[in-house]
Amino acid sequence: MLALAGLRRAFTLEPTGPGSYRAENAASGPGVVFGGQLIGQSILAALAGQEGKAVKTVHTVFARAASPQAPLAIAVERMHEGRALASSAVTIRQGDRLCARSLVLLSADEPDFIRHADAAPSVPGPDDCKPSAESSGAWEIRIVGDVDVSDPALVGPPELQVWSRFPSAPDDPAIHQALLGFATDGFLIGTAMRPHAGVGQAQAHRTVSTGVLSHTLTFHEPCSAAEWLLLSHRSSYAGRGRCYGAAEVFRADGALVAAFVQDGMIRPLPPQAGGRAP
Repeated sequence: MLALAGLRRAFTLEPTGPGSYRAENAASGPGVVFGGQLIGQSILAALAGQEGKAVKTVHTVFARAASPQAPLAIAVERMHEGRALASSAVTIRQGDRLCARSLVLLSADEPDFIRHADAAPSVPGPDDCKPSAESSGAWEIRIVGDVDVSDPALVGPPELQVWSRFPSAPDDPAIHQALLGFATDGFLIGTAMRPHAGVGQAQAHRTVSTGVLSHTLTFHEPCSAAEWLLLSHRSSYAGRGRCYGAAEVFRADGALVAAFVQDGMIRPLPPQAGGRAP
């Protein structure tokens, strides 16, 4: 179960030199660092020293799994710094092991020239949904329809609506972007499993090898991760050992605030693999 203290520790980056940081890990269930933590840390590293800008898009490729038992080294390469836009490459390593690399686009706020946005789906609100078994004091999760993506016997469409909030999040816009990055990594693989009888997230790292390969998150509007946000997921493809999905993020008032897409891996584990993807 996610503890707030552990997440705060993971999101506290210790400077070790120009553009370089050391970071700890939050607790993680399957013995590897949760990819959402690396996304959040990449967001925070890219924002360091960037006054007047917020992250617009972060695209992360996960090269190798990181162990929760050892600290991370984070390096930021400034690619461009302009008045309205900036970009950075963020690399996360653990010892000699390259774990993830992110390209991060930052943007200053500008007035509308044109505007439109998708409407939120019509689903029950968080007060009408049960707390998920994965909920903790740090991260509250409520799945619309009480869907259990861990149960391989439950079959449904490749869609999943999830209410998410971090009620004790500090009043820091950078942390709120990092927390949303954390939350977006958790559900698209389970969404892709839903139509397939005998396949569920309970099998991950046991009889089924799963992992996120790449993840792209775009922020449209400022939002608070401490308030309820609806993550509306849909997987449009699964095959050849891979899966793909996309999602939109809405505030409780229906405003679209972010969107993300993800490439994942879903394939059977050979008996001798010992539960770890190559």
